[in-house]
Amino acid sequence: MRTGKPGRIVGMGTHYVHWRKSSHSAPDGECVEIGRSSVGNIGVRDTKQRGTGPILDFTPREWATFLQAVRSRGWKR
Repeated sequence: MRTGKPGRIVGMGTHYVHWRKSSHSAPDGECVEIGRSSVGNIGVRDTKQRGTGPILDFTPREWATFLQAVRSRGWKR
């Protein structure tokens, strides 16, 4: 579904591959996984949901903007 806003929640019908866990994941399971869709979008999901929860969908441009914002603020775990 497209709402015109960054980080749309997509249905489970969207296929993502190569999921990987964030290198900043906490040992208590509070972490996210990042995957790429067949059209090149980036999906973000909660690891605790074990692939059954919602996925935030970002275009490559939205993802780059998001990462730049996080890095510029010096956010850390």
